[in-house]
Amino acid sequence: MEEYAIVLDSLPYGKSTDVRREPVAQVVGWEYFILLEVTPKPGVTLSVGEKAYIGKGPRDKVDYIKNRINYSELTSVAKAELNLTIKKIIKEREAYFVTFLNKCGPINIRLHQLELLPGVGKKHMHDILAEREKKPFESFEDMNKRVPLLPDPVKIISERVLEELMGESKYYILTRPPFQKQEF
Repeated sequence: MEEYAIVLDSLPYGKSTDVRREPVAQVVGWEYFILLEVTPKPGVTLSVGEKAYIGKGPRDKVDYIKNRINYSELTSVAKAELNLTIKKIIKEREAYFVTFLNKCGPINIRLHQLELLPGVGKKHMHDILAEREKKPFESFEDMNKRVPLLPDPVKIISERVLEELMGESKYYILTRPPFQKQEF
């Protein structure tokens, strides 16, 4: 369960397709990148880029979580804001992602988690594994220095997160699988 979320879009009059006209905000979770729609408390306006507490217990800005949504249900403003927000979260949680890069392992006999990152093929994967065997990476900067020609780690991780959020992936290594709505 997410504790915090970053606001991607705030709709003070709700979505035009909703039956009940109430304020709603589309947010992305801070830890698992879960996409949600939340309703702010009466009199509270959530602004784009704002971090809000959505965990259990008393919330100061969010009244309740309406539902989990898929990438296709995001507004155009939320979609435009999503990539920047993901990069911001990755930079602020750098230690977590460096630990992930230091500890990730094979998925099966032919595929490694590192190979799922855009721009990382067999050669980069072997370079990363060899370097982290000598000494674990301490930061993204350290990784860039020790693995030549590796694309920017923030960029490749954010591209992978975005790919997973769009539901275009077979494996989910950085996010929760997208919510599948049941059709009856």
